Amino acid sequence: MPAFRQSIRPFLLKGLFLILWCLGGAPVSAQQTASQLRETAMAYQRQGDYANAVIVLNRAIEQAPGSMELQTDLAYVYYLQRDFGKAIDVVKPLTERDDAEIRTFQIAGNVYRAIAEINTCERMYRKALKKYPDSGPLNAEYGEMLLSRKDGAAAVAQWEKGIQLDPSFPANYYHAARYYFSNGEMLRSLIYGEIFLNMDTYSGRAAEVKELLLEAYKNFYANPTGPRLTNLRKRTPFEEAYKSALLAQAPIASMGIDVNRLIMIRTRFVLEWFNVAGVTYPHRLIEQQRQLLREGLFEAYNQWLFGAVSNAVEYQMWAGTHSEDIAAFSRFQQNRVFRMPAGQYYGAVE
Repeated sequence: MPAFRQSIRPFLLKGLFLILWCLGGAPVSAQQTASQLRETAMAYQRQGDYANAVIVLNRAIEQAPGSMELQTDLAYVYYLQRDFGKAIDVVKPLTERDDAEIRTFQIAGNVYRAIAEINTCERMYRKALKKYPDSGPLNAEYGEMLLSRKDGAAAVAQWEKGIQLDPSFPANYYHAARYYFSNGEMLRSLIYGEIFLNMDTYSGRAAEVKELLLEAYKNFYANPTGPRLTNLRKRTPFEEAYKSALLAQAPIASMGIDVNRLIMIRTRFVLEWFNVAGVTYPHRLIEQQRQLLREGLFEAYNQWLFGAVSNAVEYQMWAGTHSEDIAAFSRFQQNRVFRMPAGQYYGAVE
């Protein structure tokens, strides 16, 4: 009998190990590294299972107690869990460390704003921007905080700074476009809104910005003397050139703005621009518009921008007869990454 027990023992152990493997038991997870545990925690987070994410992150932190990344993750999960007290307890000390990351400051800002600690939040953003002055995300979020305090001028100045220093980050264009539109500055709203759409093509904000662009064109041509300026800001030479090229197309707009007239206006604008201002003010967005004209995709591009928001029924009729154009433009979008380069910032002059 003892010999029989010894002979079946290896099979019992293998069976027990297999069961524990299937159940995710201790013998397997005990061998996981902090990095592997983080991946598991992030999977729980994506599923909305924040309690299990916290459990696994705490275990990972036991293995790597100094990890900024893991502790920032933990603060973020607490924030998602709306346990702001624990989130603050974790993230506040992290912002005091020399190795604090941009994401750490972002999460701290989210938590401070959630509990309405606005003064502390502002001090934290200022400190973060001293450390990371070129950060598009930090400039964007600090601007949002300033706008929540009804300081629109300071907010848009922050977004402009983000656009200047980190021109490939889209959120600053989004916030600035909305701000300028609400304050009657249609030119900058048009420029920044279209840049945002080319950078953040499929985001949930796209439909909103497409409607804003359409209304901005209508508002621009409804006021033939040109847009007013916020806080008596001087119009930049770039804006003057842009305004002049748009106003040259005013006769087309005299019968109203729709997608077909916008295609004509914007086609002639591009031709006018490169005859007058293109060399002086190189601009990636307008260069892409010219590229689309040359490749026969400009109509499809403008239909993508304005068709559905201008007249959904007419857009469906157009789409039904232009499937090849739509497919070609879709390939164009998928095969390129739109970025504004450094050196093409023609910002607001106070």
